[in-house]
Amino acid sequence: MHRRAFLAVGGRTAVATLAAATGGPNLLFAGDRTPSSDALEQRIADVIAAFDAQGNHRTGTPVDNASAEWLARQVQQLGAEPELEPFALNRVDPQSCYLRIADRRIDGVPLFDATFTDGEGVRGGLGPLGSDAEIGLAETVPVTLMDPLKGQAALAEARRSRHKAVVLLTRGSRPGLFLLNAGSFSKPIGPPTVQVSSIESEWLKEQAQQRAEATLVAHVSRTATQAFNVAVKIAGSNPALAPLVLMAPRSGWWQCASEQGSRLACWLEAIRVLATGRPARDSFFVALSGHELGFLGIDAYLKRRGDLVKRAHMWIFFGSDIGAPGQPNLIHASDDELEQWAVLAMEKEGLTVNAKERHGSAARGEARAVQQGGGRFVTLVCGSDLYHNVTDRWPEALDVAALARYASAFANGALEVAKQQS
Repeated sequence: MHRRAFLAVGGRTAVATLAAATGGPNLLFAGDRTPSSDALEQRIADVIAAFDAQGNHRTGTPVDNASAEWLARQVQQLGAEPELEPFALNRVDPQSCYLRIADRRIDGVPLFDATFTDGEGVRGGLGPLGSDAEIGLAETVPVTLMDPLKGQAALAEARRSRHKAVVLLTRGSRPGLFLLNAGSFSKPIGPPTVQVSSIESEWLKEQAQQRAEATLVAHVSRTATQAFNVAVKIAGSNPALAPLVLMAPRSGWWQCASEQGSRLACWLEAIRVLATGRPARDSFFVALSGHELGFLGIDAYLKRRGDLVKRAHMWIFFGSDIGAPGQPNLIHASDDELEQWAVLAMEKEGLTVNAKERHGSAARGEARAVQQGGGRFVTLVCGSDLYHNVTDRWPEALDVAALARYASAFANGALEVAKQQS
């Protein structure tokens, strides 16, 4: 495995205030305070504040790679030994991306798994998706906790269309730009597509009805580079036991403080607890880059590890936006036993489960590779109003008190599993 020198992080991030608990339906005892819970909240606040301050965590960028080294340093400080495992990618670097109609220019972000234009772009009439216009206008619908793929129908239709290019209005729970992940990054499909804010919806629909002349530019360059997974092993006393695996994506659009920062806080807390907990079974941890680009990181991680998917006793997948203010949670387990384990672990921290996914439903994110490989898994995820939006920032997007309870629940629950002798 590839090892690199880690960048030292000077000093601890000072955080003057912590987000207040919402007292929502998933917190039974939000008022309970102990010195240990205060210390955990401070650790979480420090981690997410530092992660947010790093910048845009897009896969394989200088920010993403420096963040991997920062995370490795956090692991070292917890008494574990991290490894940075590289994987190659052909990074997309947007150069010019916009829609121009008459004298008005609307800047956007290219769809990273579609095709692209040159610097001159595509010219022609703008019309509704499916019309005979050269440039089609499509619109997503907001992603929800219970239906994370809800916004994919318009995208699928756009990919199949005969338009020379597509403008994609992205919708969330509020007006703004809510980017789509690039699930087909390794095999781009469909016409050049520019994602723009839903703020432009009314005006663009009027222009589409009038078949306004437009120019769409989705011009990018490509850079051959590397991204890194951060991998950790905490050895157990009995290596014959099936191992435990805990994984958390760490790359994404913009700062993604709640989407990815919350996962990393839980992941680091589990490392802290297991590193000093004298587990019986081996415990593997991985923080994955490539999340927004077709889950490139999990593919690279599994290629190095042969039969780990089926060999593992269980996989714990930290889903997005854990502890987002006032948001419900959902758990998805591959079987009854793991579902009951998650429920009990949460109950011990005063947390209730708001929703449960059917065991056989398609798993979220990187957990799908485990599901498809026949492995056992459990996922925790929370809802969000800021999913893939630039306003997913520290501290407003986080409820530190709630996140601390989730982190403690799954860290202590994982330790119980790791100590089992069978």
